[in-house]
Amino acid sequence: MPTEVKPAVSDKSPKPQEPDTDVHEDPNEPAFDWMKPKTSSGASAATPAASTGSAAGTGATHKTGATPSAAKPSVNTASTPTTATPATGQPGSRADRKAAEAAEGEVEPPLFADTLAGASSTKQPAHYSEPLPTSALQIRPPEDEVARRNAEREQAAKVKPIGPRIFQVLLAVFYPVILLVLAVRAVTSPLFLWVEYNRPGFPGDGYGFSTDDRMTYGSYAVDYLSNWAGPRYLGGLVNQDGDKLFTDSEVSHMADVKLVILSSFGAGLLLIILSIIAILYLRKRSTGGIRRGLFAGSIVTLVVIIGLAVLAVLSWQQFFTEFHRIFFANGTWTFSLEDTLIRLFPGQFWIDAGIVIGALVFLAATLTFIFTWPTKRRRGLATAQTDEDREELGEAASTNDDADSLRKEPTGITR
Repeated sequence: MPTEVKPAVSDKSPKPQEPDTDVHEDPNEPAFDWMKPKTSSGASAATPAASTGSAAGTGATHKTGATPSAAKPSVNTASTPTTATPATGQPGSRADRKAAEAAEGEVEPPLFADTLAGASSTKQPAHYSEPLPTSALQIRPPEDEVARRNAEREQAAKVKPIGPRIFQVLLAVFYPVILLVLAVRAVTSPLFLWVEYNRPGFPGDGYGFSTDDRMTYGSYAVDYLSNWAGPRYLGGLVNQDGDKLFTDSEVSHMADVKLVILSSFGAGLLLIILSIIAILYLRKRSTGGIRRGLFAGSIVTLVVIIGLAVLAVLSWQQFFTEFHRIFFANGTWTFSLEDTLIRLFPGQFWIDAGIVIGALVFLAATLTFIFTWPTKRRRGLATAQTDEDREELGEAASTNDDADSLRKEPTGITR
């Protein structure tokens, strides 16, 4: 049986044909090399050149019959980045397109997270500032608005409130009237009658009234001025002979006097209440406001009382007449010497009453003037309070300045 002799296989024998898989369609681009991040444009450009060089070196090896170990340096050379342009390669390959895009400065968008991190590290600054949620509230207003606010703050610090000033003026105006009403009330009392009828030098009654009679009948007249009784309180009185003590004209005049006295007392009481309200207000809202109001009121009182005293000294009779003309109708306040009102209240009584009223008002106003005089200690207290107010305003202004400075500074979180 013939034996089949197999041909000897040598190095020069043709190799068996492999399936038609063209892997050299894009030989200049290693597999998956395009997915790696590029370090520079030269590295991607050097890849085709290196691969071409390696291919050329391989061909040379096959031609010269060099061993495969001799081709390894050329392969290692291909991995080293170089700036040389590819000598060979297809003009429409992916490597050429990437090299052209890198030369033109166009970079494809990254595909993976590490590529994104590298791209963000190259494009964004080293310190990233994230605004706070309230960054919209820290926008500095325009310069004209800041200047307007500063001007309003300074104006508010200089201008004093008008409320305390009004109450100080009211207290200064009410004070002289209150002192005058209180002095009149002190004169229209049984105590003053007793002092007058029993003091040495007081003229007696030439028609038969003793001191006790004057004190008794005069007390009725004084009490009538301050009570709520009608004209019968005086019209029903009789003397020891059984005759009427006061005539109808005298009772009518005493009714007019009572109306004036009660009106003045009512006005004085109202002014006292208003003055108490003003004092309470000034005590809470204005340090030293009570003192300033009383000091001004004492000055007004002294000026008024001194002026009236001068007029009374120069011509008492004219002063007394003009005073009655202001409050009473003509012919209703003139009586004869035999009438009871003249016998109980002679001219000396009215002179003494005027002196006592003026002295009481003058004394009270002088004491008020002395105790409210703006000494250094009292002005120091007021200055200390003013300094405290200024410090509070200064603290508020500094707080606003700090807020403005904070608005200027960039706020954020450094990463």
